Amino acid sequence: MAMVISASLCNPARELSGRRSNTGEASLTGAFGSSFLYGYNLSVVNAPHIKKFYNETWERRYGFSVDESTLTLLWSVTVSIFAIGGLVGAIIVTPIVKFFGRKRTLLLNNLFAVTAALLMSLSLLAGSFEMLILGRIIMGVDAGISLSALPMYLSEISPKEIRGSLGQVTAIFICIGVFTGQVLGLPEIFGQEPRWPYLFGAIIVPSLIQVVILPFLPESPRYLLLEKHNTTFQTFLGKDDVSHEVEEVLAESRVQRNTKLVSILQLLRTHAVRWQVITVVVTMGCYQLCGLNAVSVLLQAMAFPGVLLSFFLIQVIERLGRRPLLIGGFGLMVVFFAVLTVSLTLQVTLQSLCIFILSFACFKHQVLNTSFPQHSYVTPTVLVFAAICLAGATYLFFVLPETKNKTFHEISQAFAKRNKVSLEMQEMNHYPGERKSSAEQESNFTSSVNNGETKKGIV
Repeated sequence: MAMVISASLCNPARELSGRRSNTGEASLTGAFGSSFLYGYNLSVVNAPHIKKFYNETWERRYGFSVDESTLTLLWSVTVSIFAIGGLVGAIIVTPIVKFFGRKRTLLLNNLFAVTAALLMSLSLLAGSFEMLILGRIIMGVDAGISLSALPMYLSEISPKEIRGSLGQVTAIFICIGVFTGQVLGLPEIFGQEPRWPYLFGAIIVPSLIQVVILPFLPESPRYLLLEKHNTTFQTFLGKDDVSHEVEEVLAESRVQRNTKLVSILQLLRTHAVRWQVITVVVTMGCYQLCGLNAVSVLLQAMAFPGVLLSFFLIQVIERLGRRPLLIGGFGLMVVFFAVLTVSLTLQVTLQSLCIFILSFACFKHQVLNTSFPQHSYVTPTVLVFAAICLAGATYLFFVLPETKNKTFHEISQAFAKRNKVSLEMQEMNHYPGERKSSAEQESNFTSSVNNGETKKGIV
């Protein structure tokens, strides 16, 4: 043991390499069967062939062609119901993750993906567009669960030194999924009349790969700490001495043991986490409203630059930190939206579009302004997106603390100052009914570790 510890201390580069190797396997496997499928299903729906399928099915059933308004309604439901399924998945993921753990949640989630793939791929053979719509909503549930459980899993299996880089794996596989869907949808591959169901059948492949590989990887160390002691940490980090990492989790667990699972309304009412909630809402809102979908109408080939950017971010995210990249990304979009406004006026759009993609290529929105006349709506709409990006960059500059190389406990300390409460008050007084004395906490905590019990406070 002493020799292993000594070797690790003498060769930190080798130790970090071992960490990346073990956590990399888990992150790639998890992302390929989760975020990849989300991106893939964003781009795989082929409008002309599916509309033709709907029309032929309707005519075969009722003896006449479907009218244009009904066809548009069916198509709109097919596309948008994916988001409804995602909402359902995001709502139900909390109790599922708490009961099954992160890894098993990802594994069980493949049941949704396989079921959806079978329904959608067999819809043409069965002559039922209802199967396609049902498959889309089930696939949305899969996406909602995976995009919630996967970031938990990746953040908890990764050392803080590479947590940002591994977190970027999710974005990379979303972009790769979008790009893959566009490539497979080409007429030369599956984008033809008899072959378009194969686009949906291909969903089974990533799911099966995840089902085969993921069981051999351990559960999240934070989830299993009190049940399996240090074994999982040692497996992921590739070393015997995991005392420092264990202490980080123990510090975080002392916070969690004094809290309980709360509703969204209770969360909004809690002063101690107010700025955390606001920051998450503002950041994700700006992602969704930054205008990328409006730009994608003009340039369909933006998935590949997004993939390239995501690989680039892996190299720089731990050097620059999350905060500069977020603020800089929104700031660059403001600049290039201004350039795009001028370009649209001059009818020269390609260069500014490409630069915009390289600013923040992996985030989409579902809002398109229709307040202006059809012939001139694009330019003022772009200015609206620029204002949203500017507001997001300004907020993050003044509020968001840097999280580079910081534990969750240290990030809580930074927000505690802005919430104007001491960290002790934030930890102990979130929910007064759950408070315990310090002596009782330490006694119970020590007993839990010694007995190998899994406590509800750590999930």
